[in-house]
Amino acid sequence: MFSSRTQSVAFKDLYAKQRKIYPRQVHGIYARLRVVSVLLLLGFYYLMPWVTWDGHQAILFDLPARKFHLFSLTLWPQDFILLALLLVFSAVSLFMFTAFAGRLWCGYACPQTVWTETFLWIEHLVEGNRNQRMKLDKKPWGLEKTTKKFIKHFLWITFALFTGYTFVGYFTPIKELWTGMLQLSLGPWEWFWIGLYSLATYGNAGKLREQVCLYMCPYARFQSAMFDKDTLIIAYDNDRGDPRGKRKKDVDPKEKGLGDCIDCNQCVHVCPTGIDIRDGLQYECIACAACVDVCDNVMMQMNYDKGLIRYTSENAEAGSPSPLFRTRTLMYLGLFSLLIGVLVYLIASRIPLDVTVIKDRVTLYSESFDGKIENTFQLKVLNMSQQQQTYDVSVQGLDNITVKGQVKITVDSGEIQTLALRLAVPAESLKKQSNTIYFVIKNVNIDDQTHSIRAKFIGPNK
Repeated sequence: MFSSRTQSVAFKDLYAKQRKIYPRQVHGIYARLRVVSVLLLLGFYYLMPWVTWDGHQAILFDLPARKFHLFSLTLWPQDFILLALLLVFSAVSLFMFTAFAGRLWCGYACPQTVWTETFLWIEHLVEGNRNQRMKLDKKPWGLEKTTKKFIKHFLWITFALFTGYTFVGYFTPIKELWTGMLQLSLGPWEWFWIGLYSLATYGNAGKLREQVCLYMCPYARFQSAMFDKDTLIIAYDNDRGDPRGKRKKDVDPKEKGLGDCIDCNQCVHVCPTGIDIRDGLQYECIACAACVDVCDNVMMQMNYDKGLIRYTSENAEAGSPSPLFRTRTLMYLGLFSLLIGVLVYLIASRIPLDVTVIKDRVTLYSESFDGKIENTFQLKVLNMSQQQQTYDVSVQGLDNITVKGQVKITVDSGEIQTLALRLAVPAESLKKQSNTIYFVIKNVNIDDQTHSIRAKFIGPNK
């Protein structure tokens, strides 16, 4: 049996304490690309709920009403095929970009990366650069440390709350949401999701940071299945850089038997996951290219050629041809283009109308005084457009068929109207008991917008 002290020691040996990473800010072409990407993505996220389109919020996922507004397009549960295709398109896009350029998504567009970058900017603004942050954490608690930590976490929490509020604003009209928050009249679900998403933003981007990428994100684990030896990766040139060693700027490294790497460790200091890219390709690398920027800056200061750390591929490193377009990437590109074409076609040819035909099942058919066979139907017409529409209904499929009842109906946007119709056909026109007919619904406000739906007209047994 282990004593409690032995168990405590074993526990401490098994679980290493988390090492806090202090990424240093870096400047360069890839750093500027990340800034542009973060600003564009956050700008879209925070501003789009405030944009109006045709009198409604431009992007609104109205779950209670079961309709999604996307600018001039309104999607309903009947449009589920479009959502399914969009998800397939997103997956294929991720696979394609990974095959081309590795973890491009992780380094520039992943929400974890985008919000972590923002929280790091706030931390740098309040606590200073990397060395200042490290010194501050080592200091005992005092007025300066308490003040800076309070300001940082206050800004983090404020930003996280605004993020949670904006997230819910995509499902509840954001102006109504703001009024409800001020009046404390929101429902429990709105408060719950604002709080949960705010907490997730604060925890993931402020506290966990690289831990999400290292241990929680599944993409890091299965990305190797999408890599090949021609995939672009960030790599250190061992042949050129080793042996590593510090030296003065005016020293010729060849005279000392050294490579171009001056062992400054700046590539480690700027890495948001704390890895050393010189140890080779690692699943922890999110391909942010911060190490490329900082190494190029060091090489320029030493009057060496840039590219000691660079985007390359395994085949390129070995001196073999490394084509960007190859069988795998061409297949992904073809599938990507096909899905775009299908989505565009389906959206362009989509008719924002849904009609359900319900036949009277109590009386399959009846015979009128003039010898005609009659069937009764109900048409439930759903207007899925964003404006009021008027529809004209006709019937095809049988000779001499006549429609008794109202054949024109006006339906408000998002509303369902029921139309009762009685169809009459001369008995001699019916060749069999069950006959196929088509209800044709034409939009009188829009030319060439016609929807047809099949039904069965029942007559006497022949």
